[in-house]
Amino acid sequence: MAFGQGANAYQQVRSHGGVESADPHGLITLLMDGALERLVTARGHMQRGEIAPKGEVIGRVIEIIGGLRDALDPKVESPLVGQLDALYDYMGRRLLHANLRNDVAALDEVSALLQKVRNSWVMVPMEARRPAGAAA
Repeated sequence: MAFGQGANAYQQVRSHGGVESADPHGLITLLMDGALERLVTARGHMQRGEIAPKGEVIGRVIEIIGGLRDALDPKVESPLVGQLDALYDYMGRRLLHANLRNDVAALDEVSALLQKVRNSWVMVPMEARRPAGAAA
């Protein structure tokens, strides 16, 4: 899935507040926020035994995680790119497991991991962020 598709997955569910005007760094933050919000929603569906909505919401989170993964720039020479790629892959697999097994702990694990990545992401200094139009 291309980065734009991940953004579209988020944009379809959320009203257009901030998505059109966000810089690449801001868009990644919005995607993470959207995934975190949906994880809370999926947890509620899971706890109430609402199978179809749970699967739908977890599917959207998987799409967003895929968009975050696709946004990684393999040209950047840093082990962080490979580590994030592996982490996003792991999150996707844990979400599939959570959906199939109704495993709230797996949802919570992904939520905690993603929250840590998001907290680090928003701490990136302005001067280290790429200019608008550059790859994320």
